[in-house]
Amino acid sequence: MVAIAIVQGILLSLLVGSCLFLWARRRREVAVESDGGTTQESQRIELGVIRSELYRWLTTTNHRDIGILYVIFGTFAGLWGGIDAMMLRTELLTPPADIWTPETYNALFTTHGLTMLIFFVLPVFFGVGNYFLPLLLGADDMAFPRVNAIGFWLLPPALLLVRMGLFVQVGGQILSTLFPQDAIRFFLTLREVGVGWTLYAPLSVQSPNPQLDLLILGLHLSGIATTVGAINFIATILHERAEGVTWANLDIFSWNMLVTSGLALFAFPLLGSALVMLLLDRNFGTTFFAVEGGGAILWQHLFWFWGHPEVYILFLPATGLMSTILPKFVGRKLFGYRFIVYSTLGLGVLSFGVWAHHMFTTSLDPRIKASFMAVSIAIAVPSAIKVFNWLATMWDGEIRLTAPFILCAGGIGTFIIGGVTGVFLAVIPIDILYHGTYYVVGHFHLIVVGIIPFMMLAASYYWYPLMTGRWYDRRLAKFQAVLIIFGSTVTFTTLLIIGGLGLPRRHAIYPVEYQFAHQIATVGAYIIGLSALLWLYNMLSSYWQGEVVQTTDPWNLKATGQFTREWQWFEARMVEQYGLEPAVPTERRASYDPDAKPPGFAGGVGTVAQTVSRNASMAAVGGIIGTLLMTGGLGTAVLIGVLDPGSFGEIAELLGLPASPTLGALLFLVGGTVTWPLLFLAFSDFLPGRLLFERGLVFATLISTGFAIAFYTGQQGLALIGYLAFVLVAHWSYGLGLTVTLQFLRRRQRPETEESQ
Repeated sequence: MVAIAIVQGILLSLLVGSCLFLWARRRREVAVESDGGTTQESQRIELGVIRSELYRWLTTTNHRDIGILYVIFGTFAGLWGGIDAMMLRTELLTPPADIWTPETYNALFTTHGLTMLIFFVLPVFFGVGNYFLPLLLGADDMAFPRVNAIGFWLLPPALLLVRMGLFVQVGGQILSTLFPQDAIRFFLTLREVGVGWTLYAPLSVQSPNPQLDLLILGLHLSGIATTVGAINFIATILHERAEGVTWANLDIFSWNMLVTSGLALFAFPLLGSALVMLLLDRNFGTTFFAVEGGGAILWQHLFWFWGHPEVYILFLPATGLMSTILPKFVGRKLFGYRFIVYSTLGLGVLSFGVWAHHMFTTSLDPRIKASFMAVSIAIAVPSAIKVFNWLATMWDGEIRLTAPFILCAGGIGTFIIGGVTGVFLAVIPIDILYHGTYYVVGHFHLIVVGIIPFMMLAASYYWYPLMTGRWYDRRLAKFQAVLIIFGSTVTFTTLLIIGGLGLPRRHAIYPVEYQFAHQIATVGAYIIGLSALLWLYNMLSSYWQGEVVQTTDPWNLKATGQFTREWQWFEARMVEQYGLEPAVPTERRASYDPDAKPPGFAGGVGTVAQTVSRNASMAAVGGIIGTLLMTGGLGTAVLIGVLDPGSFGEIAELLGLPASPTLGALLFLVGGTVTWPLLFLAFSDFLPGRLLFERGLVFATLISTGFAIAFYTGQQGLALIGYLAFVLVAHWSYGLGLTVTLQFLRRRQRPETEESQ
C-alpha cells in the first residue's frame, strides 16, 4: 500500500508540474518585454496580477468562471482516476500479482470507481452546464450565483477526504524518518480503502481502516454539493429563461440537464442517508446492515436505488451534447426533437425502476426479479429512439469530418455496443452467468469511457473558440479523437470477449491462458491514456499559441440556420470588444426544421421513408441492369467450362431450400438486384474514388473476391486463371451497370425535384 501512495504521488506531481511548466513557458513566450529582460518592478506587477487573479477566482460567482472551475477540477480528478486505471491495467499484464499486491489492487479498484463516477464525470458536466446553460437560455447568470459557488467549493474538500489515505501514507513515510512510529501511529494506520467502490456490507461495516470513515464523509459532502447544483439548474431553467425561450423551443442540452438535475435531486439525498447509516453502523453499534437489523441486502437496495439513476445522471448530459453538437456537422437540424425530449423524460422515470437488475444473483423473490427484468429491457427503448434519431439526423447530410463529429460518430458506435450488451445482461439467466465476469466491465465501460468522455471532448473542441477566442490544433484533435475511439474499442471489446468466456472480474490474479487478451486490453488502455494527455496538451498549448478566431461564426453555422444562442452571445461580444463584422454565410444549405411539416406521411419519418424508398427503387433498377450485364460474363464462363453451374445450388441449400442450381441462380439474381445495390448505397461514401462509377468498380472488386471463394470448385492451371478473370470482368460489368444507371436516374430526378420546389 505504501508503494501505491509513492507512485501516485510521483505521477500526480509530474502531471501538475508539467502543466505549470507549460503554463509558465507559454506565458514567457507571449509576454512583451521592452528591454529583453525582467525587471524587479515587472516582477512586482506580475505578482500583483497573480494575487488579484487568485482572489477573483476564489470569490467569483460568475457562472462562466464557476463552469471553468468545475471543468478544471473534474479534469484533475479524471486524470487522477485515470492513473488508478493505468496502474490496474499494468498489474493485469501478468497473471500473478507480481507488480502490486492483491490488497493494493483492491484499493486501486475502489478509488478508481469512486473518483471517476463522482468527481470526474459529474463536475465536468456541471461545469459545461454552468458555462453554457445561461447563454442558451438567454439568462444573465444562474438563479442562485452564491449558492452556485458554494456547490463547487464543497467538492475539493470532498475529494480530499475520499483520497486522504494517499496523502496520509506519503506523509507517514516522510515523518517516519524524523519521529518514532508510536508518535505518528495515526499516519501509519490510514491507507486507501480496498472494500470495492460499491462499499458492500458487511465488509464495509467490519473494515478496521479509519480512512473508510473519511471516505464516507467525503461522499456525503459530494452528495450535498451535487444536490445544491441540481437545485440551481432546475431553478435556472424554470425561471431564468429569456423571452421567447419556451418549452417547445428549449434547446435539447437544457432539457437533458433539467432531467439530470431532477434525478440528482431524488437520488443523492438517498445516498446520503445510506452513508449516514453505514457510518453509524461502523462507529456507534447500530444494526442497519447487520443480520439482526435490515441485513446486508438492504445496503444493496439503497446503494443501487442511487446507483442506477446515477448512471443516467452521467449519461443524459452526454446525450444532450450529442443532440446539440452532431447536427452542426452534418448540415441538418436535429431529427425528431420532440421524440428526443420524450425519450429523455422516459429515461428519467424508468431509471428509478431498474435498480434490482444489479441484484439478480442475490436471494430476491423470482417474481420481483422478473418485474425488474421487464423494466430493464423496456428502458432500452428510449435509448434506441435517441440512436435512431441521431442516425436519421445524419441521413443524407453534408458531413464535415471535424474532431467533434468523429467523436460523435464514435460515441454512437460504442453506445450501441454497450447498450445492446446491457440488454443481454437485463435477462436474468444471462446475468446470472455473466454478472461476476469481465463482460459486465466491458459493457459498462463502453458507455462510461465511450459516449460520455467522447462527448466531453467533442464539447471542448466545439466550444473552444467561444471560450478562448482561439483555435486548437485541429489536425492533432482529429488524431486524438481517432486514437481514443480506437483505444476504447480495443480495450473494452476485449473485456467483453474474455467475459463471455467466463473470466471473473475484480481479481488481480487470473489464469495464464487469458494473459494475451489482458495484454491487448492493457495496450488499449495505454492508448486511451496517451490520447487524454494529447488532448490536455492541445487545450493548454492552444490557449496561448492557438490561431486567433477571426470570425463571429467559426463553424459556419449560419449557413444551415443553426447559429444558436451561445454563438449569438459570442458574436455580440466579438463585435463589441474587437470590432469584428457579423459573419455572413457565403451559401445557404438545406437544413431539416423540426418545427416544420415536411411532405410525406408521418412527418419527418415520412420524408426519410420516401428518401429510402426512392433510393432503393433506383438501386433496384441499377441492380437489374448490372445483373443482366454480369450474366453475360458468367454465362460465358459456364460455356467454356471454367465455372460449374451446379455450385449455384449451394445458395439455395444455405437458405434451407433444395440444392437446385436453378433455384440458386434465381436467388443469386434477387441478391444482385436487391441486396448488393443497397449495400453499395450504404457504403459508397466510404469507398475510395472521386466518381460514382470509380467507387462502383472498387465495390465490385471487393465482392468479387467473396464470389470467387464461394463458387470455387477446384479449378487449376488455365481453368483457374480463366475462372478468376471471368469473375472479375463479370463483377466489373455489374459495378458499371449499377453505378451508371444510378447516376443517370439521379440526374433525371434532380430537375423534377427542383420544379416541385
